[in-house]
Amino acid sequence: MADSFSKREKGEERKYELDQQQMFKAESRRNKLLGLWLAEIFGLTGDAADAYAKEVVVADLDEAGIEDVMRKVMKDIETHKAPVTEEQIRKKIPELDSIAIEQIKTDVALRPRIWPMAIPGSRLGMGLKQGSESYS
Repeated sequence: MADSFSKREKGEERKYELDQQQMFKAESRRNKLLGLWLAEIFGLTGDAADAYAKEVVVADLDEAGIEDVMRKVMKDIETHKAPVTEEQIRKKIPELDSIAIEQIKTDVALRPRIWPMAIPGSRLGMGLKQGSESYS
């Protein structure tokens, strides 16, 4: 019984760890989307827009929560004299959260699974006979 409890506990810990990773990915994606949205408003395109989006993502690493990102983007909005209010940004963030979560889910769903047949030189699961190089 103790072994069963230990396995369950490890499973719960692993699930929590995976959930935290997914949350971090979703928040990073949301911040990238926010950066790209603002870059468009600022008139940035191409590499400049991508670079700005990365700056917004990095800004979120300063402290927990969204306030570090808010300070950065509000300062940038002021610098660019962009017609965007703090209220608009705060309304945009939940929209981008939803989009980011869906994108992360889609990325995970589309990620190829590695089966033995996908490993070069593996004959498992391919219907190959021992010593054969063609399908049976």
